[in-house]
Formats: sequence, C-alpha cells, structure tokens
Amino acid sequence: MTQRSAGRRVVTNMALSLDGRYAAPDNPLDMSWVMPYAVTDVARDHLTSLWEPATTALLGRVNAEGFLGFWPTVIGMEGADPRDEGFAKWLVDTDKVVLSSTLDEAPWERTTIVSKPAAEVVTDLKATEGGDILVLASASVIKALLAADQVDRLAFTIFPVFLGGGPRLFDDGLPASRWTLVSQTAGEHGASAFVYDRVR
Repeated sequence: MTQRSAGRRVVTNMALSLDGRYAAPDNPLDMSWVMPYAVTDVARDHLTSLWEPATTALLGRVNAEGFLGFWPTVIGMEGADPRDEGFAKWLVDTDKVVLSSTLDEAPWERTTIVSKPAAEVVTDLKATEGGDILVLASASVIKALLAADQVDRLAFTIFPVFLGGGPRLFDDGLPASRWTLVSQTAGEHGASAFVYDRVR
C-alpha cells in the first residue's frame, strides 16, 4: 500500500531511452532524440499531470538555462498546444529553486539560487508550505535525491530509441526501496509514461 507522507512530495520527471539512458553518449545536451516523442499526447498529458499539483520547480543550473531559455517563448506562440502553453505559464509563474555553485544571482523571475546539496535543499523545502516539489529532468539532482531516498514520486517517459551508450539515471548502490505503480500510459509512436510512488 502506498502511504502519502504528510507535507510536500518530491516528484521527479525524466525522459529515458529504451536502453535506459537520459542522454546520448557523444553530446549530453543533444535532445533531438526526445523531440519526436515529447510532442505526443502521452508525453504532454504526463507532464501536465505532474506540474498541475506542483508549486515549486527544482532545477540544476544547466537545465534551468535550457528550460527557462525556451519555455517562456511558447507563451502566445501561434499554433502552440494549450498543454505546452500551460506548462510554460506555470514555469514562469511558479517558485523556482536552481542549484548552482557558479551563479550569484538569478536571471529569471521568482527564482532562488542555492549552493547546497540537493538533499539539504529538499529538506528545507519540505519544511515549508506548498504543493509538490517538481524536479524537471535535472539528472544530477534526481540522482542525488534517489541516493538520499528523498524521492516520493518517480515519473518518467520512455521513448522507443536505443542510444547505445550514455549516462544512466539509476546508478548502482541506490538504497533498497519498494515502489508502487500509480499510472502507466502508452501512446503514439511507442511513447509510454510511468508514475511510481515510494512505499514507506
């Protein structure tokens, strides 16, 4: 049985290839393998279900620069899918915490820069009022939180691509844990979405 712990949940989201990678081996910033599937209904509906109950976005610096460089441009874009525009508006308007040891101040509104380990930041955030804390595709942050057993909900989309190498999300040596399947959705082009809750 799944048990909702009191307070805020930490929800992580990541796109994975069929062979378990989150980035290509030659260029970690190249997300072209994701794009044909990120615009499917299953991927858009999956992301919507994650951001709607969230009131804080937690990002690493690299992902923050990528997300916040692109998504605000979707607002008002001709022909934009309403789900994409909804996520873009949420990302602009929500509180954002960016983990960085190199940024001194945030170039984005409603953003706090923190130079502390992810586990400490999450402990601080969970002591405050609010909805879910959504970690958006920041692999280093997700890995640190998994290692500290601080992820309450694990969400990912799997796209039918073999990258043939590159980094994996789940490293050896993670704490033993049990998870229960909350939802699974299969969609067009072989894209699938899964959501698991940590059993505590």
